Amino acid sequence: MAEGVRIDKYLWAIRIFKTRSEAATACNGNKVLLNGTPAKASKNVKVGDTLQVRKASAQFTYKVLALSENRMGAQLVPSFAENLTPESEIQKLHAPVETFFLKRDRGTGRPTKKERREMDALLGFDPSDFYIDED
Repeated sequence: MAEGVRIDKYLWAIRIFKTRSEAATACNGNKVLLNGTPAKASKNVKVGDTLQVRKASAQFTYKVLALSENRMGAQLVPSFAENLTPESEIQKLHAPVETFFLKRDRGTGRPTKKERREMDALLGFDPSDFYIDED
């Protein structure tokens, strides 16, 4: 293994992703950076490289300490990768999610014009922003 290990195998081995196909998908979706540049799944990782992995709203940073192609127990991971992720990024995962859902009962049909205006007001949508004033 003097040459290196495929990045998707390495991310799977150090338990960043549950499956190798998830790791490959993340690589191909530009969610994994190797030394600051996007890395495809087939790119080789070497000792001393820095990995940045975007998962959910946080960007995790790892330094490669040793190479492995085989999945390992969680206790062994710190000897293969050092977690350099700042605490502020980890806090992003625990931030409250500010979303709300507009739910309509099944069988009620399409919203009336009045109901649509109420929903637009709730969402902060102003239809006048889309009209072109021809004066």
